[in-house]
This record gives sequence, C-alpha cells and structure tokens, in this order.
Amino acid sequence: MQETLFYLRVGHLLTYFMSNSNATDFTNPSTFILLGIPGLEAAHIWLSIPFCTMYATAILGNFTILFIVKTEPSLHGPMYYFLCMLAISDLGLSTSMLPKMLSIFWFNSREISFSACLTQMFFIHCFSVLESGIFVAMAFDRYVAICDPLRYSNILTNPVVAKIGVTMVLRGAILVLPYPLLARQWPYCRTNIIRHPYCVHIAVVNLACDDTRISSYYGLFVLLSVTGLDLHLIAMSYIQILRAIFSLPTKNARIKTFRTCSSHLFATLACNIPGLFISLMNRFAQNVPLHFHVLIANVYLLMPPMLNPIIYGVRTKQIRDRLLRLFTHTGA
Repeated sequence: MQETLFYLRVGHLLTYFMSNSNATDFTNPSTFILLGIPGLEAAHIWLSIPFCTMYATAILGNFTILFIVKTEPSLHGPMYYFLCMLAISDLGLSTSMLPKMLSIFWFNSREISFSACLTQMFFIHCFSVLESGIFVAMAFDRYVAICDPLRYSNILTNPVVAKIGVTMVLRGAILVLPYPLLARQWPYCRTNIIRHPYCVHIAVVNLACDDTRISSYYGLFVLLSVTGLDLHLIAMSYIQILRAIFSLPTKNARIKTFRTCSSHLFATLACNIPGLFISLMNRFAQNVPLHFHVLIANVYLLMPPMLNPIIYGVRTKQIRDRLLRLFTHTGA
C-alpha cells in the first residue's frame, strides 16, 4: 500500500492513505465513495457519539458567543467583532464536514457527487485559511490594545475591522479557489474510493491518473504561505506584547494586562499544538494503524470549533459575566 500523508488546516497536514491495489479503468466518475474511518466500519455508530457531541458543542457554543455579543452593547468592540468572525468560521468549518460524516456513520450514505465533493473541498479549506487569518487579526488587535492603547480606538475603527474581515474572507477564497478548479480538469481512472469521511484537496488529487504536480505544488505553496506568514505575524505580535508587559512597573499590572490576551493565546495554542503532534506522528510513527491516523486527523479538525467558544467563554470576564446574568435571569 502506498501511503500519502497529508493534512491541511490553517496550514497543517491531514493524513490520507491512498491505495492503488483496487485500481480500475473507468474515467471521470460521477460520484466518489467516502469510507468513513477505514477498518472501524463496525464501530461507526459508536464513533458517531463523540463526533456528534463535539459538533453539538461547537454549534451551541459558537451561537452563544454570537448571541451574547449581539445583545450586549458593551461588547460591541473590535476584539469581540473578531471573536464573532472566529465563531462564524468555526461554524462553517464544522458544518462543512460533520453532516456528511454523520450520514456515513448513521445511514451508511457513502456516495458523494463529484461537484458536491469539490464544493466540500473548497469550503473546508477556505474556512481553515479564514480561521488562521482571523487569529492573525486577533493578535493584531491585542498588539494595538497593549502596545498602543491610546490610539486603539482610532486605529481599529469599525470600518477598519470590517475591511480586515473582508480581506481575510477574500484571501481564503482566492487561495483555495484553484483547488477545485484544478481538480475538475484532471481525468480520474484509478479508483473513486476516498479513505476518509470527507473530501479534501490531496485526497481527490491523488485519485487522478494524470500528472498532478501543479496541484501538489500549489497545495504546498498555500500550506507554507498561510502557515509561515500567519504564525510569523502572530509570533511577532506576541514578542512585542510580552516586551510591553514586562516593561510594566508592577506584577499586578503585568498579570492584569496578560489576562487580556490570554484567551487568544490559549486558542492559538489549542489550534497549533495538536497539528505539531500530528506532523511528528506522520513523520516518525509510520507503523501506527490507518484508522488511528484518520481518527486523530478528524479530532484535530473538530477540536478548535468546539474549544474556542469554551476558552473565550471561560477566560473572558465580560462574556462570562454576561452568560451568568443570562442564566440567572432565565432561572429567575
């Protein structure tokens, strides 16, 4: 079995294993077959329980963030607008994957049309790139708030925040649009089986029987440009933030200031540390069973949409207080 290891999310690699042993001579299939979790088909019903729980938590948590920010005038500021953008991105990413995945687990609905597969591919990658860009925007927001607080309201005005959001959306769409456009032009004559519960760029391209190096090289370009640029900008922002924090005269002032950016820092680490773990596993744990790789890749994609609203809800005092008031009022 030839193994192709790839995972892409905010500039990371997803794991895919493509087999040529059951190659056929058909051309351009109208549908693909998604296997779900290969080797664990008998446990799909049980596997659906944690995945469905993660999806429900992501939906509830992110909609709660959107509701709280919308209904609380004191939260109508740049930091919370970016948080709403992150919530929308998380909703889009999880909804691009989970409904089809659960239909495979519950109803054995493995078929997906070629056009639907390319559409799913576009939205999964687009929301992934968008989420990465929003983390950069949130890092910039914290940089201005801590390093140049007197000019914060003048720099991050509502029009500027809106322009940043539109720029992040356009960046994701423009970078990802060549994925389905290139994939649509390749002839497919090997197999129509994708050993994963959803369509992603490299999984589809590996089924083509033509020279697809241009797709592979472009995917690598997007990976390196998004990951390299975004992580570099976030790192530079936090270097300046930490310098400003350590220059404060008292310990209490340093702690209080650090807390204003701790939620973003924890969310960024929650997004990137699992990706580093998967990258190391893909490189050095070649004997790990296929189903374990696929499970880890799926959990990695679904964890941030579930964890982000929890992290911000617990660590952001304004959101936590508004949520407590909401529950207290409802209980009364």
